[in-house]
Amino acid sequence: MLWLNFLHFYQPANVSTDILKKALAKSYWRLLRLIEENPNLRVTLNVSGCLLNRLAEEKEVAFLERLTFLVKKGRVELTGSAAYHGLLPLLPSTEAVRQIKENEKILRKYFGRSFKPKGFFLPEMAYSPAVAKLVKELGYTWIILDEISSAAGQPQLGEVYRDINSGLKVVFRDRQLSNTYPPDALLNIITKIKTLNILPEEKERAVLITATDAELYGLRHEDPTGEIEKVVKEKELKTETISNFIKNHRHQKISLNLRPSSWESSAQEIKNKQPFLVWQNKNNPIQADLWRLADLALSLGDKFSKDKNFYWYRWHLVRGLASCTFWWASARDFVQIYGPYAWSPDEIERGLGDLIRAVRSLEDKKTKKVKLLAEKYYIRIKKNIWAEHWKKHWHKNV
Repeated sequence: MLWLNFLHFYQPANVSTDILKKALAKSYWRLLRLIEENPNLRVTLNVSGCLLNRLAEEKEVAFLERLTFLVKKGRVELTGSAAYHGLLPLLPSTEAVRQIKENEKILRKYFGRSFKPKGFFLPEMAYSPAVAKLVKELGYTWIILDEISSAAGQPQLGEVYRDINSGLKVVFRDRQLSNTYPPDALLNIITKIKTLNILPEEKERAVLITATDAELYGLRHEDPTGEIEKVVKEKELKTETISNFIKNHRHQKISLNLRPSSWESSAQEIKNKQPFLVWQNKNNPIQADLWRLADLALSLGDKFSKDKNFYWYRWHLVRGLASCTFWWASARDFVQIYGPYAWSPDEIERGLGDLIRAVRSLEDKKTKKVKLLAEKYYIRIKKNIWAEHWKKHWHKNV
């Protein structure tokens, strides 16, 4: 049985040091040691560019050096992504390209001047045909998506497909398996294989693909009995990087028409043509105003690129555009899949603060009218955040 395990390492660029250190202690170091201690283990990771920079800023040199060693040895494969985790289908194409190229620059900084991944991780697995075409044009060859992305119904998991819209190769994660704690499920499957006398060739054909946040391993689920450490030692289980799996895949690559979706999308949301409802719900006044402010801030980039504070405009803008800013305003309950209740005034305000500072940073006098409108959105959002919090949500966060 082959396990393709994709792990997404991400913390926002504006995350507090305490939260970053907690993710390192509980999840990131545990996973790194797991790979080091099991020489045959192969995994594919997305380590967001903004996280790499934060680790460097916090002087986590040992972590970066040991990760680099595993990458160079071929035991870890890295993918490309957007440096600041913007939800690419909801951003202008120029911004999407800019963040993808910034991520490439960061990867070269830490992993070598010629470093170029083959695979690409769309933040939140948020797929659209337009974004997929951009990814292909920028030199990537494959993406990983949630199985709900297939317009033709449930795809055959463990197969390699071709996206009709972009030409990218595609593998699909098993949503049900990914939304559990995968090591527990894998150990149960291995036990059944051992007891049911399954033929060797049937075992070899079995391919399981999971994709989760790296924080699942330790931070969100403590795993006190060490199920992850147990499962990687099972002789019935083999692992491989996704690029090598695609390279060695012998079956015919079937073309599929994919639909806009994310790893959080429901079938009903896709049917209603609202695939990114978690991040952009027009009936959510806080999210609606956040996007108005974000679009306003984005519109200033081309007009005032010569502004003496343009660097700081961009510095704040990309942090405010992170998907987390909008996700934490959704008030969705992800507890059943080892996530939190997605409501946090502090996290919303963190992104909101960067969006308004992006606008405020510009010196040009011609920005005055836009600044006044931005401040109007800012004040209204802050008011609505706390009115909503005390009215509906505070008891779920205490």
